[in-house]
Amino acid sequence: MKIDLSISDIDALIFDFDGVLTNNLVFLDDKGNESVCCSRSDGLAFDVLRKLEKPAYIISTEKNLVVSSRAKKLKIEAIQGVSDKVEALLELIKIHDYDLKRILFVGNDLNDYGVMKLCGHTACPSDSHLEIKKLSDVILDAQGGNGVVRELLEKTLNINFKQYFT
Repeated sequence: MKIDLSISDIDALIFDFDGVLTNNLVFLDDKGNESVCCSRSDGLAFDVLRKLEKPAYIISTEKNLVVSSRAKKLKIEAIQGVSDKVEALLELIKIHDYDLKRILFVGNDLNDYGVMKLCGHTACPSDSHLEIKKLSDVILDAQGGNGVVRELLEKTLNINFKQYFT
């Protein structure tokens, strides 16, 4: 799905973690340690966002260290272990003086529904919950964990990555 949206219309991009930046699967070892699968192509997309000076955040209910570890690698802030994503979003908006109408939120499941209803722009991976798809301005072709951010920037926001790396 295509919408008429430019990166200049966005003050900040906010991402759910599980099911957006991951494929929504968790791997457990025999000691109970968790790991997840993320796309390296999204890492390049976050590099481009930094070059564009567009802030990006993760808001996640997940408390696992994989969230903060991935955020650190991506050089973005993670707000995790939140029980209420709406409250976390409103606090972020207040701290940075963002306009809710200029926030792009990417979510995939019902715990993202309330926060997505508040944001001016929304997107979701192709394997998202049906209610999230109905609510989203953009349904990406990528499934969660398979280059969601990269597709969002290149195909939806028409950002030419080549100009930032050649």
